[in-house]
Amino acid sequence: MTAPPALPKSRQQLILSILMLCSLLIWIENTVLSTTLETLADPVRGLGADPGQLQWATGSYTLAFATLMFTAGALGDRFGHRTVFSSGLVIFAGSSLWAAYASDAGQLIAARAAMGVGSALITPAMMAILMWTFTGPARAAAIGIFSTSAGVGMAAGPVLAGFLLDHFWWGSVFLINVPVAALALVGLAVLVPNFRSPTARPLDPAGMFLSISGLVALAYGLIRAGQVTAWSRTDVWAPIVVGLVLLAVFVLVELRLKVPSFDPRLFAQRAFGGGNVALGLLLFGVAAITFYNAFYLQGALGFSPMKAGLANIPTALGALAGAPLASRLVRRLPLRLVTVPALTVAALTMGGYAFLGLHTPLVWIELLLLVQGLAVGMVIGPVTAALISDLPLEQAGAGSAVTNTVRQTGSVIGIAVGGTIMSITYRRAIEPSLEGVSGPVQDQARVSAEQARHVATTIHRPSLAQAADNAFIHAMHVGAGWIAAIALLGAAVLLITLPAAGKKKGPTPEPDYEETRISESRTTV
Repeated sequence: MTAPPALPKSRQQLILSILMLCSLLIWIENTVLSTTLETLADPVRGLGADPGQLQWATGSYTLAFATLMFTAGALGDRFGHRTVFSSGLVIFAGSSLWAAYASDAGQLIAARAAMGVGSALITPAMMAILMWTFTGPARAAAIGIFSTSAGVGMAAGPVLAGFLLDHFWWGSVFLINVPVAALALVGLAVLVPNFRSPTARPLDPAGMFLSISGLVALAYGLIRAGQVTAWSRTDVWAPIVVGLVLLAVFVLVELRLKVPSFDPRLFAQRAFGGGNVALGLLLFGVAAITFYNAFYLQGALGFSPMKAGLANIPTALGALAGAPLASRLVRRLPLRLVTVPALTVAALTMGGYAFLGLHTPLVWIELLLLVQGLAVGMVIGPVTAALISDLPLEQAGAGSAVTNTVRQTGSVIGIAVGGTIMSITYRRAIEPSLEGVSGPVQDQARVSAEQARHVATTIHRPSLAQAADNAFIHAMHVGAGWIAAIALLGAAVLLITLPAAGKKKGPTPEPDYEETRISESRTTV
């Protein structure tokens, strides 16, 4: 293959700007919903969504993202990365418009799933275009600049959502995506060549179907358990069993393929398998505790959306500081010595939510969030980089697909399990306070603390609102303990599977230009 001619430097910089704009859009979308959850649960200002519906609104996006991303890279190889990128932006913008004007929780869940499809098409194409556009030292510099969009998006998302919710209706947090996506589409059409690999990877429709249906069934059963509070019911255990069976079949199918989209064989490598399991457990905890945090700040503490968004900035600042700090440390110390203590601290900060209450000073909450962000940032970046860099060049794309899928799957299951623990514990805690009120009021108060506060205002019974706050705090304490234990399990996995001593690596020659272009075009973020 003859490599495409180098683009003018000015055009390269404009392409990088477009890619950063799209990455920022994706990262903001990943964070704005957490600030919006409390509003969506409100029967007056939002949709009156119950906890299960909010779990689906969050998880449907991540689920679609996780299960389609490893297929999107193959589509880019076949049809061109600009084509797939543009298609993803159109889907993302259209589904954002749909989400903004959703009239009920069911429509919002469907729209969020469609947004996840768009994001899955966008994300691998972004990195592929970046790799094709830049070469040599300019590529490393471009990746460094591009990576800052994640931190900016993490910090800006909650604040932007808070501002919009304080001044407009809840749909504005989705509507703002539309003009940004339109601007990016114009930039793609004018500036970006339609790069594609000369060797198209085969599509994997069977694997895509099995992974999606398996995760949907598993998540449905876990979320349903929180709605009915009885694991013995058929509509709880049957979907869980079906989901696990479908995921097992998915693994068997992928093992039979010569070029699988998701390669389970990589888990046979001790460090790669253990590192991915640990990352999945960490993201499980992050997703679950973030779900709790949204209701704690705005619901129990009564923060406005803007104040809640500002209160979450320390998490992003900590993550921004943690990643480069860990990168410097792993140059001198073994990876295990850096990441195992960091993951342990991250787990302990999640357990720290068990000590937060209705009168906890804000400074302690901010300190907890800062340390949590710092610890999480010190784990995700270095572990991910080490896992991919230790793979042979020809396996880099497959390894990146596995790592991204495991991380997103951990988030989906974290939201499902964490939300279910919260729902079950809340209902048990609020029950004694419902004596002496009418049946309809009891039913509404059992749904969630948000619904209980609303009905308490309607019937002029402030004691019920106070009981709902106390029940939620108790549920958060119980859930935080379980979440911390699961995240600590991730630290134990890292301790067992990572090598005790780091490998000293000398400078490596740059690989063949053509091989690098093909392989890296398949690598996702």
